[in-house]
Amino acid sequence: MSTDEKLQKVLARAGLGSRREMERVIEAGRVVVDGQKAKLGDRVNLNAKIEVDGRRLKLSAPSEHRPRVLLYNKPEGEICSRSDPEGRRTVYDRLPALHGERWISVGRLDFNTSGLLLFTNDGELANRLMHPSSVIDREYLVRIQGEVDDDMKDRLRQGVLLEDGVAKFTDIVDGAGEGRNRWFYCVVMEGRNREVRRLWESQGVKVSRLKRVRYGNIFIPSHVRVGQWIELNDREVGDLCVTAGIDKPRMRKETRDEKEKRDRHLRKLRHGKGRRPRK
Repeated sequence: MSTDEKLQKVLARAGLGSRREMERVIEAGRVVVDGQKAKLGDRVNLNAKIEVDGRRLKLSAPSEHRPRVLLYNKPEGEICSRSDPEGRRTVYDRLPALHGERWISVGRLDFNTSGLLLFTNDGELANRLMHPSSVIDREYLVRIQGEVDDDMKDRLRQGVLLEDGVAKFTDIVDGAGEGRNRWFYCVVMEGRNREVRRLWESQGVKVSRLKRVRYGNIFIPSHVRVGQWIELNDREVGDLCVTAGIDKPRMRKETRDEKEKRDRHLRKLRHGKGRRPRK
């Protein structure tokens, strides 16, 4: 870190959360820099002594930071919070441990939605991928109970007024099934809460199954079963950065231990030995 940077950007790069989340943490008085309570707008350099909730933060220069991204095939029945007072499983339960960092969820899927969920250790990347200005496709496979005709699909493409504003599908493609129980592929460009369900339900039909199958140019590989994860390689992470409007990072070379660990996990997945959801 050759020059001073905004404190929230440094915290986000350290994997503590998105930049927006870090702004809230600073405003809440949970960050101390060089013995003084931090405030929004502060700038720091690599020599700063930063504590978050009383815990000293290990800083790394941008050139030393290695952005990582996991693809998780979420099952139904898991929540996207880090913990749950009701004791339900969370998506974080199955992820590999990180040392000095934490996984940040790129958006959320609700309790009854399955499919592709991305995680990263880079708060800036997470923030850019979630920001509406990035305009990234999210494609879902949905099973609808009820009559769906061309007029309904046209209305959903043109835009429907929901309680939080106008929303629409940019594309709807017929899938399998017939009659009153059919599958459709549909695409949204935002990540609003329960947006896909609310759009369909605004037309008087019921969503009985919902699965996210694509985020930008990332699809779920066929060998990654429900409840399993895979780490994207450096090329895929670089492409995802470009999609998010970030320059491709100069990736720190993977260590031998990191490569061996990743290769072992890939072999387990391809031989059907990865972790699966509990019955």
